[in-house]
Amino acid sequence: MTELKTGGSLLEAKEAELAGLFNEYYGRLAGYALSHTGNHAASEDIAGEVFLRALKALPKYRDRGLPMGAWLFRIANNLVVDHFRQKSRRAEVSMEVETGEPELSPTDRLERNEELERVAAAMKHLSPAQQEVIRLRLIAGLSSKEAAAVMGKSDGDAARGPVPPAPHAV
Repeated sequence: MTELKTGGSLLEAKEAELAGLFNEYYGRLAGYALSHTGNHAASEDIAGEVFLRALKALPKYRDRGLPMGAWLFRIANNLVVDHFRQKSRRAEVSMEVETGEPELSPTDRLERNEELERVAAAMKHLSPAQQEVIRLRLIAGLSSKEAAAVMGKSDGDAARGPVPPAPHAV
């Protein structure tokens, strides 16, 4: 998308690309927002708002060599921050993610919940930046390069985080 097209065709191409990304990224964006907010309704609102804001900003969007999906997660990150500014309170982070898998048996659900509780407890020992890397890489499914772009860091810096990893934490 780096070639210059005449008239509105460049914008139309960007709109078509954004529309194609909706099905691929909506669930991932909602899962990412849910990992921050712990609230299904808020996470779905944030995921929808990402696409509205992206559509409004599309005429100014410049391809910088990263997938457009990384830009969408950057918008989502800003919306999560806005969400907490508006609420002026911090919600307990939920590690629950909509996976689209079939319903689990009560035993499997209990085991899954226990595992999620252990992961959430371990994450509390990590820095906020390290927690964000985990959310972006494991929950949202972004590549290291995409996660770095969302966080405004170089690829290697995002993987390492601002402090050395705590080996006992996770």
